Amino acid sequence: MNEKDLVRGLTEDEVEKRIKSYGLNKLNNGKKVSPIGIFLEQFNDFIIWILIGATIISGFMNEKADAITILIIVIMNAVLGFIQEYKTEKSLEALKKLAAPTAKVKRNGKLMVVNAEYLVPGDIIILESGDRIPADCELIKSNNIIVDESLLTGESVGVEKSLNGKNRSVYMGTIILTGKGMAKVLGTGMNTEMGKIAHMLDNIENKKSPLKERLAHLGKVLVILCLVVCAAVTIMGIIRGQDAYQMFLLGVSLAVAAIPEGLAAIVTVALALGVSRMLKRNTLVRKLPAVETLGCTSIICSDKTGTLTENKMTVKAIYFNNKMYNLDKEDIPQNDKLVKAFTYCNDCNFDFKNRKLDKSLFGNPTETALIKAFFKDTKSLEKFVKGGERIREIPFNSDRKMMSVIIKEGIKCNSYVKGAPERIIERCKYILVNNEVRLFSSNYKKQVYDSVEKMSYDALRCIAGAYKEKVENKKNMENDLIFVGVAGIIDPPRKEVKDAVLKCKVAGIKPVMITGDHKNTAYAIGKQVEICNDINQVITGKELDALSDKELEKKINKITIFARVNPNHKFRIVKAFKKKGHIVAMTGDGVNDAPAVKEADIGISMGVSGTDVTKEASSMILMDDNFATIVSAVEEGKVIYNNIRKFIRYLLSCNLGEVLTMFLSSLFYLETPLLPIQILFVNLATDGLPAIALGVDPKDEDIMFERPREKNESVFSRGLKEKIMLRGSLIGICTILSFLGGKLYGMDLATCRTLALGTLIMSQLIHVFECRSEKHSIFEIKLFTNPYLVGAVMVSIAMLLLIIYIPFLQKVFHTMPLNLGQWLIIIFFSSIISFINSVYLFFRHKK
Repeated sequence: MNEKDLVRGLTEDEVEKRIKSYGLNKLNNGKKVSPIGIFLEQFNDFIIWILIGATIISGFMNEKADAITILIIVIMNAVLGFIQEYKTEKSLEALKKLAAPTAKVKRNGKLMVVNAEYLVPGDIIILESGDRIPADCELIKSNNIIVDESLLTGESVGVEKSLNGKNRSVYMGTIILTGKGMAKVLGTGMNTEMGKIAHMLDNIENKKSPLKERLAHLGKVLVILCLVVCAAVTIMGIIRGQDAYQMFLLGVSLAVAAIPEGLAAIVTVALALGVSRMLKRNTLVRKLPAVETLGCTSIICSDKTGTLTENKMTVKAIYFNNKMYNLDKEDIPQNDKLVKAFTYCNDCNFDFKNRKLDKSLFGNPTETALIKAFFKDTKSLEKFVKGGERIREIPFNSDRKMMSVIIKEGIKCNSYVKGAPERIIERCKYILVNNEVRLFSSNYKKQVYDSVEKMSYDALRCIAGAYKEKVENKKNMENDLIFVGVAGIIDPPRKEVKDAVLKCKVAGIKPVMITGDHKNTAYAIGKQVEICNDINQVITGKELDALSDKELEKKINKITIFARVNPNHKFRIVKAFKKKGHIVAMTGDGVNDAPAVKEADIGISMGVSGTDVTKEASSMILMDDNFATIVSAVEEGKVIYNNIRKFIRYLLSCNLGEVLTMFLSSLFYLETPLLPIQILFVNLATDGLPAIALGVDPKDEDIMFERPREKNESVFSRGLKEKIMLRGSLIGICTILSFLGGKLYGMDLATCRTLALGTLIMSQLIHVFECRSEKHSIFEIKLFTNPYLVGAVMVSIAMLLLIIYIPFLQKVFHTMPLNLGQWLIIIFFSSIISFINSVYLFFRHKK
C-alpha cells in the first residue's frame, strides 16, 4: 500500500460497494424473538390456561356471553403485555446499537470515528492503548504495541506485535494494552477469527435486575397465597350450596385478578423507560442493575479534566528563560527549542487542507492547546511540522506521566520530551537560559518549582518540555535532558458543576475529585466548585503510597481530592470507600482505569474520551463526559426506583382489596358481591394502564433531599408494606360496605353488585393518585403533571360507564344502570379513606 492510500483511506463509494460485497462487520446474533413470539408468550401462563379452559367449558354449557367476554379480556391482557414487552425489547436494542464499539478510520483523507459495524476490508484504522480491535487487521505502523489475545488463545500474557511476518496480524475482539499504530482491515464479521469460532461478544449484559428477581420470587409466593385463598372461597361457596361451575369460574377469575403476574414485567418496562430517559440526559446504561444502585450512591469519584472542567484548554502562561510570561498581557516567546518541544512531542493529528487552524487540529485538548499557543495559522504550522520527521516515540501513559519522540532534523536526530514538571525535572541535567545550555543547578530547579507552584495556585495545569541533541538510540533519549520551559494551561470548571455538587451534598452524596494534576491546581479547582474548602482535604498519590490500607480507611472520609494519582491508586481509593460502607460511583477513561471502574458499585466510563476496555468494564457511559450528568443519572435512578415502589404499592393494594372483598363475603356468609366476569373486568380496567402510567411518573421536586438508601434495603421498607396492608384492607372493607349499603336500602342483587363493582374500581383509581407520593397528600400533588396517568384513569372510568349504561354490555357484565343517589354511595365509600388519609398527611406536613 502506497503512502497516498494510507493518507487518503477509502472513499464513501468504495465503502458502500464493499459493504454490499462483504456485509456488515458483525457476528451473527442468536435467534431473535419475533413480535408474534412475544405475543404468543403472553398466553404461556398457568392461570391463562385455566381461564381459556373455563372459556371452553362456558361455551359447551351455552354461556356464550361469558365465554366471549372472558376471551376478549384474555386477548386484551395479552395485547397490553405484548405492547409492554415489545417496547422494552426495542428500547434495549436501540441501547445496544448505541453501546456498539467504534473505530477511528481514515476515509476521504480525513480521520473519523465510525460505528465498527461499518468497517470494510481495505479500511485504514488507527489503534491506541485501550482500544478493542474492531476487525481482523494487518499492522502497517506499530509503536510498542502489546495486545491482550486471551479472548482467542486463553493466554493472559500480552503479545508484542511488530511489522514482521505473522506477528503483524491483530484480531477482532482483542485489546491493545500499550502502544499505538495503524492497521489495514483484512477480515470483517463472520470472516474473522472470532467469526470462525462463532464467539459473540455481548456489549450489553442481559443480566436480570436483582429487584426484578426479588419481585419474581415475591410473585411466586403471592401466587401460592392467592390460589389458597381462591380455593378457600370456591370451596366455601360450594359448601354453602352455590353452583359448582360458577364457584369454579369465580375462583379462577379471582386468581387472575389477585395474582400480580405483571409485576416483574412492569419493573422491566419502568427500567427500560427510565433508561431511555437517562439516554436523553446523556447517560447510556449498559447494565440494568446499575439503575437500582444509583439511588444508593453515597460517593461519586470523578475525574477532573473534562468531567468537572470544560476540557477547553488554553495556554495562559509560559515559564521560559527564567521568566514568567502572562499570555493575556505578553506575546508568547518564540524560541525554536521551546516550540519544538511542545509541537514535535505532540500527538495531535493535522488536516493541512483546512486553512482554519481550529478545524485542522484533531486530538487531545491539551495537545491542541499547545499547538494553538505557538501558531496562528495552518500554513506556518505545516511548514514547521515538515521540518522534522518522527522516527521513534515512547507514548504517554498515566504511570510515566510523560511522552518522548525522536525527530530526524536534516542529518541529526534529536529527542523532545514533555510531561509532568517533576518527572521532566528529575531527568534533566541542563537548562536552556539565554540560548545557552547551562548546568541545571539546585538554584535553577528551585526557581522552576516555585514557578510551577505559582501557576498551580492559579488553577493552571503545568506541562514541562525538554530536549536532547544527537540522540543515538532509544535507550538514552530520556536521560541527561536540557530543560526548556513550562506551559501553564487553564481548563475552567463547567458552569453547571457547582450546582451539581450542591445537589450531591443536599442528597447526602459526597463528591470526590481524582486527578493527575498538581495538588495546588486540584485544590484551586475543587475550591471553585465547592468540593473542598481546606487544603488538608487534599492528598497526593505520593502521600497515598505512604499509607497502609488500614491507615487509608481511617483517613478516607476526610479526603475530598486525590491529586497526582495514577490509575492503580484509583483501585485502592474505591476499595477503601467500600470498606467504610459507602456505595461508590467511579469514573474512568484510560485502559488502566478499568480495574477501578469494575470494582466500583457503579462504574462510569467516558463516552467521548473513554477507551473501549473501560467502557466494557463500566455499568454506565457518560455521553458528554460531564459531572453534572452523573448527578442527573443518580437523580433519574432515584426516580425510577420510586416509580417502581409506586406501582408495587398500587398493584398489591388493589389486588389485596379484590381478594379480601371475596374472602370477607364468604367468611360472613354474604351473597357473592362480584361475579367472575366482573372481577375479570376489574383486573382489565385497573391493573393495566394506570400501573404502567405510574412507571412514567415525573420526579418529586424534593427527591434529591432523600438520603441514599441502603444497598440491600427491601423494596417494602420505609413503611411500604404497612401502607399496602392497610390500604388493601380498607379497599376490601369499603367494597363490602357499599354492597351492604345497597342491601340496606332494599336494592336488588344486580344493583348491589354494580355498587360493589363501582366502589372497587373507583377506590383503586383514586388510590392510584395517592400512590404518586409517599410523603404528600392528594391535595399537595399536582394532578396534571402526569398526563398519562390522568388519561389512563379517564379510560378506566369510561370503560366502567360503558358496562353500566350500554344495554348489551349490561347483559354481558350483569350490571344495572345507576342513579345519582347510588353514585353518591360509590363516591362516598371509594373516597372516604383517601380523604381522611389526605387530611392527616396534609396537616402533618404543615406541622
